[in-house]
Amino acid sequence: MTSSRESRLAIPDHELSWRFSRSSGAGGQHVNTTDTRVELTWDLAASAALSPTQKERAARRLRGRMVGDTITIASSTYRSQHRNREAAKVRLEELVAAAVVPEKSRRATRPTRGSVQRRLDSKKRRSDTKRGRQGGWD
Repeated sequence: MTSSRESRLAIPDHELSWRFSRSSGAGGQHVNTTDTRVELTWDLAASAALSPTQKERAARRLRGRMVGDTITIASSTYRSQHRNREAAKVRLEELVAAAVVPEKSRRATRPTRGSVQRRLDSKKRRSDTKRGRQGGWD
């Protein structure tokens, strides 16, 4: 059985840029004095962690999350900055790893006899309905 650590993609730390701010939520007086919220930014185009094919696939699948060529992940789940940093990095690696997985090609199959029959019956019913409307005004 593989762990989630093995299934993720490893992004080098020098490619990541971090920003810290004060987090909302519980934390008492501590929350007002420390920057526990983390924003992780990663430039997909400048990364050496992915091959050109993987970059193109990730850019296509993550285009809704990207601003320019960068992906930003925010984490303020935990009260400590260290745990939020780890959570943000894990989320980024899992997101990118899922985006670079090659698509499975569709294996062609024939429609079942029942589905063909249902389609033809539906077409006949629709045809009869329209034919019934053709009568003139008597």
